[in-house]
Amino acid sequence: MRNSKYTKEFKDSTIQLVMNGDKSAYQIAQDLDINDKTLYSWLREYKKAHNIHTDDRRTTQKTSSKETLEEENRRLRKELAIVKQEREILKKATAYFAKETL
Repeated sequence: MRNSKYTKEFKDSTIQLVMNGDKSAYQIAQDLDINDKTLYSWLREYKKAHNIHTDDRRTTQKTSSKETLEEENRRLRKELAIVKQEREILKKATAYFAKETL
């Protein structure tokens, strides 16, 4: 993709590929023909917006020793709600891009 502007759905689906897939962000950027620095920027923005702290691409926010089970449960429920919402966005994006290729 050579366009300088990408849809929010494309960005979201690409971020989810990186966070949930087996490939590195660099490899996904190469596969989608986008600049890897652009993808890393999207990832930083996404993680900041969703308060996700990572040491690497597979680690999510760690539970502090002071966090109670109830607090952890509440946090995990919020994260699950976000993931479910993102999944719905990806379904719509997939359908949209499938129509474009026909």
